[in-house]
Amino acid sequence: MKKSRGLSARGERAGKKEKDMKRRKIDFSDITELSEKQLTTMRRVGRPPLGDEAKRLIAIRLDAKVLRWIRKTADEKGRPYQSLINDILEREMRKAS
Repeated sequence: MKKSRGLSARGERAGKKEKDMKRRKIDFSDITELSEKQLTTMRRVGRPPLGDEAKRLIAIRLDAKVLRWIRKTADEKGRPYQSLINDILEREMRKAS
């Protein structure tokens, strides 16, 4: 039987990836430098910050029935469910102010 190291499954996978990367040496020497023209045409990858501050990534636990409802409602409105959650919370925040 394998002895547990006390790591979560995710932590164990991350540890394996790190070990694999240490074993493999990647040779970047044959990659050419980008020209100024190429650099100016590049754009940022990822979500741009909207508003005053960028949105923060968090983890939240919701009841299964609440999540089903929010996803169904978001689908009916044709929008992402996380944006709908944010709008609902923002509306409640404004009521409380």
